[in-house]
Amino acid sequence: MSISSPSLPEPASDIITRLRAAGCVFAEDEARLLLAAARTPSDLAVMLDRRIAGLPLEQVLGWAEFCGLRVAVDPGVFVPRRRTEFLVHEAVALLQPGAVVVDLCCGTGAVGAAIAAAPIPIEVYAADIDPAAVRCARRNLGPVGGLVYEGDLDEPLPVALRGRVDVLVANAPYVPTDAIGMMPPEARLHEPKVALDGGPDGLDVQRRVVAVAPRWLAPGGHLLIETSEQQAPHTADAFARHGLLPRVACSDELSATVVIGTMPG
Repeated sequence: MSISSPSLPEPASDIITRLRAAGCVFAEDEARLLLAAARTPSDLAVMLDRRIAGLPLEQVLGWAEFCGLRVAVDPGVFVPRRRTEFLVHEAVALLQPGAVVVDLCCGTGAVGAAIAAAPIPIEVYAADIDPAAVRCARRNLGPVGGLVYEGDLDEPLPVALRGRVDVLVANAPYVPTDAIGMMPPEARLHEPKVALDGGPDGLDVQRRVVAVAPRWLAPGGHLLIETSEQQAPHTADAFARHGLLPRVACSDELSATVVIGTMPG
């Protein structure tokens, strides 16, 4: 995150020094954000201590910028990544007025909220297995009329949605289990493992999403899953095995890859 400002108040130099010493690459930008968010000097001290202790900046601030929105982010909840904006872009391009959208593994609900910001009327539903994420998602999706359910993948979704979903998006965990230890401490220590761990090859949860998607998709509906460039061919194969017509979309700018599958009919 970054906020433009001509200068920082003199006490900020100490904040910047402490942030840099803690390894914060964008210490000056972070100092501006912390100073803007803190209501009192004691608030600032607590927030600075939490950031220096390694908590993600977004969890310290209580929000993340995503697709131009300020998305609520609570401590211990997966922080939406900028590359996931590409998933939103691809989903919005497929929307028609009145579309039914489902965001599985929704985390903060950032993807669903950003899709709901599209200038056409749609219905948005979301689900996540993590109670903390569900509470957060309800804060982000509630104001736009989105409904958020708690449970494993599609299990808590209303049965009435079966065969009616036009766009199903999932930023399911896709980090291979053995690679989690190599992630930055901010992620591996302060985000839930359930939001990161995709199993031995990173594709376990994706395969489960692909397997259940056909029961929810309307004819001609679309499933979109964020993945890595290396995993994309295997994700696309899973789409094809379950009767979806896959294609792979990539963004060099965001270093993002999305597999998109269309339900025949």
